[in-house]
Amino acid sequence: MKRRAYAAMVTNAVFMGVLAIIVSRAVDYPLRDPDGFLGPAWVRLPMLCVGAFAADILPRTLWRSRLNPTQFKVEAKLLIREHWTRDRIQLVILGLISFYVTYVSYRNLKNFLPFVRSEGARLHGDLELHKFDHWLLFGHDPGILLHDLLGTNVAAYVLSWVYLLFLPMVPVSVIVWLVWSRNVSFGYWFVTAQCMCWTLGTASYYMIPTLGPNFAFEWIYQDLPKTGVSDLQNALYWGRHDVRFDLSNGVQSVAGFASLHVGITLMMALVAQYTLRHRFLKIILWVYMGLVVLSTTYFGWHYIADDIAGAVIAFVSFYLGGIATGQRFDRHLRHSYPTTTTSDVPVDTDDRSVVSG
Repeated sequence: MKRRAYAAMVTNAVFMGVLAIIVSRAVDYPLRDPDGFLGPAWVRLPMLCVGAFAADILPRTLWRSRLNPTQFKVEAKLLIREHWTRDRIQLVILGLISFYVTYVSYRNLKNFLPFVRSEGARLHGDLELHKFDHWLLFGHDPGILLHDLLGTNVAAYVLSWVYLLFLPMVPVSVIVWLVWSRNVSFGYWFVTAQCMCWTLGTASYYMIPTLGPNFAFEWIYQDLPKTGVSDLQNALYWGRHDVRFDLSNGVQSVAGFASLHVGITLMMALVAQYTLRHRFLKIILWVYMGLVVLSTTYFGWHYIADDIAGAVIAFVSFYLGGIATGQRFDRHLRHSYPTTTTSDVPVDTDDRSVVSG
């Protein structure tokens, strides 16, 4: 008996898509594509697929042919036969579609939040989490502590770059695991776990609807210099205002609990720890994750509880995504191994001989 490695990923995408449609009709607010400047979905998805294919074939063809034009065609065909198998193509197409549907649904559900939850509930959440931060730090504010410790000049620009790097890293990481994962099941694992992160994060916004420290207690962060992060925060503030009061065509993205910057980067580091062979890449991802945690507090994007919740979401998504895609963990979760190299996952097997690559 077998199950499919993509089952949880596709189910998650369908659930988020249906939920977004239901909430859209309930609040009488249309669904919108948050990244519409790249064109409609029917154009964007094929472009991503073609881009992933070109990014894989072209550099390796040039390398293998040693820049000899007469060998380009031969090497390209060989690479396609070796790497772009039916299972790989299925992974790329299903992975991109599931990620896109989940992420767009997440952005729209986040956009609907001010119309679903009252402002009183939202403010109450901010006050309570702000008090919790002070309780954890014996009466001190985490933002002020970090500003005093790190300063508000060089550190602000460095951490701004770290925080904004997350925006392109999300889709790029999806492409990397879909196209270059050495085992097809690793690609399913990564995308399934990331989609679960977006879904659980959405649920956390509706459970505890907060603005975040920088929006609820903005005077704490007024001494920070103008950076890319401050520009983004201002854009989000006015974007939310326009959506609430002017019913603009934009999509508001202000929601504090939980931190999906922390959730996604920690999930990425965890999957990398179990699937990547290069120690240097693992170290880079863990260091980046730590800097992201620091930046969320430094700029007032999130409370400490938000970061903790993001970490919990990461661990849950990492583990459930692994189980759903055929990864078998040892008793102490120190190691794992895939039970398949395709989308077919044996339901009951302890035979490691099914694994290759």
